[in-house]
Amino acid sequence: MAPVHSFHKQLARSQELLDEAWWESIYRQAFPDFASMVAVRQDGWAQRGGIDRIIVLASGRTLTVDEKVRSEPWPDILLEYWSDEGRRVPGWVAKELACDYVAYAMAGVGVCYLFPFQDLKRAWLRHHNSWVKRYREVRAQNAGYVSVSVAVPTDVLLAALASGTALRPPRGDARRGVCKSGPWR
Repeated sequence: MAPVHSFHKQLARSQELLDEAWWESIYRQAFPDFASMVAVRQDGWAQRGGIDRIIVLASGRTLTVDEKVRSEPWPDILLEYWSDEGRRVPGWVAKELACDYVAYAMAGVGVCYLFPFQDLKRAWLRHHNSWVKRYREVRAQNAGYVSVSVAVPTDVLLAALASGTALRPPRGDARRGVCKSGPWR
């Protein structure tokens, strides 16, 4: 029988990890104009919108980050598509979040992937049917509900993110001819 996960224990563990010094090192590497960061600890609209951290750049611009941590090294990224399968509550990858990025850290090996959330969401929308059929399903039994994720191999997810950055209007799109120069003619 699978262990029953405790939302409150998981939340407490993630709150402990907010204070890890390596987060600042990661964000300084990712954002050359990094000035400061603030952890969002209180439950509220920001937390529920997937905001665990606010990054402030030297310009004053703010970026928001949803932080996910796995303590063991895995060759995949868990994408939670059902937060509560029985009640059909979408998981974090399948719902609208307010964050700019998802930081996906594997603390045991010191690696963190920083995914722009909208790119990740676009990759999910394009590939979720094949990923759910093809890759390992991970079911987490919680008290009173089951969360469901798919373990997408890291290289597959990275390729899907890269392929989603070159965008073109569909063939036959009436707006295609609007631009008079460049490849959009």
